[in-house]
Amino acid sequence: MKVAVIGGTGFVGFHVTRQLLAEGHIPRLLVRPGSETKVENPSACEIIQGDVEDASTLEKCLTGADAVIYLIGILREFPSRGITFEALQYQGVVNTIAAAKAVGVERFLLMTANGIRADGTPYQRTKYQAEAALKGSGLRWTIFRPSVIFGDPQGRMEFCSQLKKDIIDSPLPAPLFYAGLLPLKAGEFELAPVSVTDVAKAFVLALSEPRTESQTYSLCGPQRLSWKAILGIIAAASGKTKVMVPAPAMAIQAAASLLDRYAWFPISRDQLQMLLEGNVCSENDSFARLGLTPTHFGVDQLGYL
Repeated sequence: MKVAVIGGTGFVGFHVTRQLLAEGHIPRLLVRPGSETKVENPSACEIIQGDVEDASTLEKCLTGADAVIYLIGILREFPSRGITFEALQYQGVVNTIAAAKAVGVERFLLMTANGIRADGTPYQRTKYQAEAALKGSGLRWTIFRPSVIFGDPQGRMEFCSQLKKDIIDSPLPAPLFYAGLLPLKAGEFELAPVSVTDVAKAFVLALSEPRTESQTYSLCGPQRLSWKAILGIIAAASGKTKVMVPAPAMAIQAAASLLDRYAWFPISRDQLQMLLEGNVCSENDSFARLGLTPTHFGVDQLGYL
């Protein structure tokens, strides 16, 4: 099967492309000029230069494909550099839907995120709008909503390696964020880290499984872990111990209101808000529905750190 991949050079895209090749598919990657070196096995892939804002480039990438996978997502936006949630997480999907219809590609797989909603942060809202656009497109769709994703970053941004860099390797104590005035539940909000390999397997499986059409899968790992526990596991995997102290979200948000426009500031107001909301699956049966077993999150799985 020939599969157009939009976002194939990113963290998840790298692993989805690797899984496609492992199962005998031909990935056709839309690659921005200058990013060709990010493709692991270019001789086995078809590479189309361009971006999601160019309708003709998208149509060229999708022409002759059996399916399209859209994986583009960003954690922070920088409007001054043209990097926005609206452009990449919503309009890019709309543009790709239009291209798919124009060239007759009926199968469309989309990655959004667990916990998104219409009235959420701009990150959550644009992903929710992208889902609505796909569901109303008339295409044969499948949507995957992963929680926080871990795995070998291959030089890209990834949840655990970023936390190691920003928090564990820092000489400062690790922050246990909490809302409100009292630190009674500092660092207790829960996440469900999911393996990038498992996410990639889910995407590739769906290509050949008609039962996955018109289905949304929330992909969470098998554990619900507190922020404090996750930091402890990352520290242990890094061969370190880490002092942790309560950190009031209000103070961090105040600082972020002034500084999160700069890439060097480690967290945005919206990222902190979404962290405090937690990110676990209310019904954690998606992997079972797919016939897959999710990977445990622990020190042994973080050897890449």
